[in-house]
Amino acid sequence: MPATLFTNIKQLVNVRAQTPALRGNDMAVLPCIEDAWLLIEDDTIAACGPMNQLPSVNYQLSTVNCSGRFILPAWCDSHTHLVFAASREAEFIDKIKGLSYAEIAARGGGILNSARKLAETGEDELFRQASVRLEELSRLGTGAIEIKSGYGLSVEAELKMLRVIKRLKASSPVTIKASFLGAHTYPLPYKDNHQGYIDIIINEMLPAIAGEKLADYIDVFCEEGFFSPEETMTICRAGKGYGLKPKLHANQLHLSGGVQAGVALEAVSVDHLETMDEDAIRSLAGSSTIGTLLPTAAFFLRMPFQPARALVQAGCAIALASDFNPGSSPSGNMNLVVSMACIQMKLLPEEAINAATLNGAHAMELGQELGSITVGKKANLILTRPIPSLAYLPYAFGSNLVEKVMLKGEWVE
Repeated sequence: MPATLFTNIKQLVNVRAQTPALRGNDMAVLPCIEDAWLLIEDDTIAACGPMNQLPSVNYQLSTVNCSGRFILPAWCDSHTHLVFAASREAEFIDKIKGLSYAEIAARGGGILNSARKLAETGEDELFRQASVRLEELSRLGTGAIEIKSGYGLSVEAELKMLRVIKRLKASSPVTIKASFLGAHTYPLPYKDNHQGYIDIIINEMLPAIAGEKLADYIDVFCEEGFFSPEETMTICRAGKGYGLKPKLHANQLHLSGGVQAGVALEAVSVDHLETMDEDAIRSLAGSSTIGTLLPTAAFFLRMPFQPARALVQAGCAIALASDFNPGSSPSGNMNLVVSMACIQMKLLPEEAINAATLNGAHAMELGQELGSITVGKKANLILTRPIPSLAYLPYAFGSNLVEKVMLKGEWVE
């Protein structure tokens, strides 16, 4: 069998036997082995331990000397909009000139802008663009990713996006989950006829998506001016009828009630959470739902960062993700996400790494196969450049400290 033995690893990071989602004080616990070895067989983590306990191996393998380097589980990015047709730097200039997110949307920008461009772009071209982006992210250490639709806003275009995601699943070594986000905003013809568009989502989009098995989750942008908590509940319950579990956009711009709606729906995650109060935090802390924080979106939109410390102290399970999209977070670099979580949200490096690996995996229901160095899990690994300490990763935020990435036991070239 193909096998790789890593030796003299300065530190093997996030080594665990049991891998439930982490919350509260456990977020700061990051088990590591100093001066370690790691054995990979085929696409799976086979064994690991300290160098002074390295066993003899009686079959042929390739050996990698990792002197001065760290090995971490690959990043698990549980919230992206990777499939889009064009960038939106003109809106970036509008933001610099002082226009708000809501003002740009009201002028036909934002999501509607991306929807127009996507409708004009063929499936093959969307797949080509998305493949290039995904390959770049894999070289930066992302080994698992969730990708949403939501720039279609019509039956044909939503199906086109989800078919692209399905093709990415089949062609990329990155583990991919797909979310149907038809309820991203209201198309202009339905601006004053919300129920009409909701009917299309429930009666036309969902049956077609289920028929082609195109999605794992259903998502709704639960926000003032978009979808109310009641509308969100209606759409998600319809999605659950087709086997799609909810993952919500919640509490980005206002106290929208999205967190409480997500908890009531037993959502896998509620994402964004820039705007939280005690009731929303308490609701999340008392649930199994993961709160996914998207610091680069808050950064790009010049919004207050998510209250990560309050969420951790309340006992919430939190994950970190990039929100990679052309309008509010045009970067999928999870190394930057981890740095920003430490710098701006005051997470400890250990908390941020746990949130971007193990809890990110759980936010995609992949916690039993990815997100930690655990025997039997897939060999999705980041090999760093020589660095002095683990804290140097988020500290040196402007440097690419990823030397090589292994996905499913194979090096990313």
